Amino acid sequence: MLLKGRRLLITGVLTEGSIAYAVAKRAQEEGAQIVLTGFGRGMRITTRIANRLPDPPDVLELDVNDPDHIAAVVADIERRWGALDGILHAIAFAPADALGGAFMDTPAESAQTAFLTSAYSLKALAAPFADLLERGEHGSIVGLDFDATVAWPAYDWMGVAKAALESVNRYLARDLGARGLRSNLVSAGPIKTIASGSIPGFEILAGAWDAQAPLAWDPRDATPVADACLFLLSSLARGVTGEIVHVDGGYHALGAPLSAPAGDAGPETDTAPSE
Repeated sequence: MLLKGRRLLITGVLTEGSIAYAVAKRAQEEGAQIVLTGFGRGMRITTRIANRLPDPPDVLELDVNDPDHIAAVVADIERRWGALDGILHAIAFAPADALGGAFMDTPAESAQTAFLTSAYSLKALAAPFADLLERGEHGSIVGLDFDATVAWPAYDWMGVAKAALESVNRYLARDLGARGLRSNLVSAGPIKTIASGSIPGFEILAGAWDAQAPLAWDPRDATPVADACLFLLSSLARGVTGEIVHVDGGYHALGAPLSAPAGDAGPETDTAPSE
């Protein structure tokens, strides 16, 4: 079993359709012990969803922007296991006025909230858990990403936050590597979740995958993304850090849709090389 005996902290479980839920389910199927986290009104939802897993795990309260919450979860894991082998960071949030096409009008406070919750939080978890991860075997931190190398319609300041997340990941790889700890991201294609439902224009964004992804992409199936997370959380990826693994059906590798619309021959090109 890929994760037999590994102890994992998994954030971000809200529905059975979430990537974090798929990771939790597959992790248990592969032999891992897991603990989930929830926060605020979502805590009750996470607890209810946890009961649908093969082996219902405990759910700990965690507001990633509250150092006291993080310290309490660290203390719980210390008492529970004495060590930790992996963390799934599946946390992202941006206020409504930081999404939906009003990029130029977003106030600084909303952009800051998006950065703190969606990017800085990766470091906020990594630093206090580093000692526990160092006691584990091939300690691994895995975060969920959405390709931040380009600008997307409607994604706005969440896109900026994801770009920051990618940078935070690289710096964590730099600073944690000497302790034998790894930090990686999985850049997923669009998955229909509660979070994606809050992004105006998400359906148009998801529809682009039908035309451009070389592999078939089902936005209702989070398991391909989950399986990549499991690899990075396992000892098989013990030599991988600072990486962004794309699990998007190959969409990121193409510069244009696979075929032009009917009747459109595409842009005119010269046959002779330019000088």
